[in-house]
Amino acid sequence: MYTHGSESLLKQARDIQDAEVQKFCNKIMKLTQGRDLGRETIDSLQRLYLILSTSSSPRMLPAELHSRLLSLLLSSSVEQLQVVASAVLRETLPPSGNKLNYNQYAGSPLNSHALGLLVSQVSKDDLSPLCGHLLQSLEGRASEGPLHSLTHTLPALSAVLSHRPDCLTEDHGTLLNKKLIDWLRYASTQQGGGASSVGFFTGPRIRQPGPVTELDGSVSGDFFTVLCGAAQGFTEDQWLNAHAFSLLRPWLLASASSGDASAEADDRSEVDGSVVSMVSATSSSSRLLAPRERLREKAFLYAHRLIEQSDRKAQKRADTELQKACLVEAVRILDHVCTEDVSQVYRVFPCVKALYGRLSPDLGYARVLLPIAQFYLNHGEMVAVECEPVWKLVFGRFPAELFNDPYLAHELLGFTRLHLEHLQSRVAQYTHAFPNLLKFLAWDSPAVLEDFIDLLPSLVTPGTAVELLHSLLDLPCLSATLILQLRLACSPISEAAGRAHLCLEAFRNPAHRGLFLFLLRVEAGSGDTIARLGKLHELLAEAADWPRVVQAAQAIPVLLHVYFNAVVTVANEKLLSQLISVMLERSGLLFNIPTFIKEIHRVLSFHLLRFCKLHPSLVVDQSHELLEFAGTTANAYSKEAVFTNVVWILGEFLSGASDPRCSVELITSCFESLEAVLFEVTSSASPPGEDPIAPRVITSLMSTLAKLASRSHDLIPRVSLLLSKLRSAARAGPVVWCSREDDLVAIVTRGEELCSLLRLPGVAQSVLTPPPSGPRWHRDVNVAMPHQLRALTCLAHLH
Repeated sequence: MYTHGSESLLKQARDIQDAEVQKFCNKIMKLTQGRDLGRETIDSLQRLYLILSTSSSPRMLPAELHSRLLSLLLSSSVEQLQVVASAVLRETLPPSGNKLNYNQYAGSPLNSHALGLLVSQVSKDDLSPLCGHLLQSLEGRASEGPLHSLTHTLPALSAVLSHRPDCLTEDHGTLLNKKLIDWLRYASTQQGGGASSVGFFTGPRIRQPGPVTELDGSVSGDFFTVLCGAAQGFTEDQWLNAHAFSLLRPWLLASASSGDASAEADDRSEVDGSVVSMVSATSSSSRLLAPRERLREKAFLYAHRLIEQSDRKAQKRADTELQKACLVEAVRILDHVCTEDVSQVYRVFPCVKALYGRLSPDLGYARVLLPIAQFYLNHGEMVAVECEPVWKLVFGRFPAELFNDPYLAHELLGFTRLHLEHLQSRVAQYTHAFPNLLKFLAWDSPAVLEDFIDLLPSLVTPGTAVELLHSLLDLPCLSATLILQLRLACSPISEAAGRAHLCLEAFRNPAHRGLFLFLLRVEAGSGDTIARLGKLHELLAEAADWPRVVQAAQAIPVLLHVYFNAVVTVANEKLLSQLISVMLERSGLLFNIPTFIKEIHRVLSFHLLRFCKLHPSLVVDQSHELLEFAGTTANAYSKEAVFTNVVWILGEFLSGASDPRCSVELITSCFESLEAVLFEVTSSASPPGEDPIAPRVITSLMSTLAKLASRSHDLIPRVSLLLSKLRSAARAGPVVWCSREDDLVAIVTRGEELCSLLRLPGVAQSVLTPPPSGPRWHRDVNVAMPHQLRALTCLAHLH
């Protein structure tokens, strides 16, 4: 939150007019033309940056000032001036006709701020000359120029490769391949020299540089890598080795042409038809290979050396984290090397397999095991290895035990999204792992909601759809259970946990243990839901206002829409019938968060109606469940949205035109159930604790009864009598079931319109039960039928 002074300053910057900005730019232009670019110039540029960054619409600098600031950025030796000039230029686009052109500044030294701006704004045609300039700065030895210039150049080059790898020419690629080979393989194995003062002598004594060490303190016996230690400091070529390692994988990815790589892989597979030939093909001298292939070989050696070094016990905790980070990068490099050259798989796989065997028991290496899983996914079929233990670890232990690790959640869900197609076709455990994956969503739904929106359709199959729906609706309970599980692990059993005391007692109680174990299951298939769901909601009642539980509840409506959209594409009518039963049942078995219940009812009612519109025969198939739901008066009060749509569905699709199986007996049974409900809700006040009956519910019941009567004319007198009683009761004075006069008028008007229609049974049937594939004239506001109906109603009242 900003202070009052800061808010005032920002408001002034936002409200400044264009004319004032123009005057201020002219002032800055005069300041920058002087020889002394002092504090006043920097202060003015900072104010200009504030104005540009707080403006609601983009502003454009005068062309002359823009060119002057770019010149200062490239030529000034004052770093503070470079920073502020770069910041100003990033907040504005180049003036029309004065696009950023690298060629006019090709002779200027490029500092890191200039490089960042050029990479982000330089035109496409100038990217290749810029890359050429960057690569030319790498041609000399590190000792011939300042090291910091190279450490600025390599990140800028990496940024170019990430966004536009095609801007490098073949000569550029060859040069970069050679430089990376030299930096990766031939860095010095001696520590950098240093000076230190000792107690007796007044002058410094120069220490003789010693050999680099491993992270466990032993002397390194192989070439230098980023996992080598140097207590006296690194030499320049060792720093370049580290920078080259960070650039290696982006460069391999950027320079790999998909067509060339696949063609090369096919050629090698045809020539090297056996394991022996594949292994022997990789053992030839790397000096006989082209620079691109030599770099691939050096990348393999470097990654293999890192994996060997990671087996050493680091003396510092920070070095242990460095080992993990390097292992992640090393395995990804090996995976890419094998993707480019399939003959390398048999050479690399034993190393990766041994690494998996060493790390898999320790979940502290989960971030490393994910790239290993990716390697198994990409190359496991080729070496015919059993991958099931890998996926049991990734989709089993990881979410079950590390659901509260935000880094792992991001990495695992990102990995799943990236390789979704392969996981669906190759990993049988994936679609049955949703109870475990949902733990990430239950723990921190805002952070992973976008991931699950993409992943959820892939988890919906005919075999998992019903259980997945239950799991989504139970997400708040899962969230509360995960919180209790962590609290119980972090506090003694005898310790009371404040507000969560009752929940913790229930969680510890052996009698309720089965309820919580079902929520914490690691895979699907043990049952769709639990019988004592209402009891579980009672046990977790005090968790209804916990922040994580509330967040989980807020995510469910969005995910339900995604779920039902996916279900429609995979489900047959039998599965949809089963889902309708579940939707009706679960509308009354939801965790007691009022806003959550209301939103879920709205979503369920929408998709219930959608299912029946797609497959009208579902209404007859599920007539017993639908009639039982609609015939329960309490549902009209507590489940208004679902009840209203169920009543509308019965009136719209329970007809012989929609399904030949619909009999007169079924229509009569439905009519009698709804007639009793309408009579009950209009003859008494709402039950204690319930809101008054919604007018929409009453009008839906009235319309449905009229529709059913139009299909069985024997019922017309009964519905006409009921509607007449409603009209008489409304005209007699206030009624207990409707408190607003406007609503009462609307209800009476609807009843009169329906009575008018039912006086002409033939017209009523054509209007209230039109052919399923025919036009619905009475609903189209652009035609005269609605007006004619109202006119008919008026005439009926007059005569």
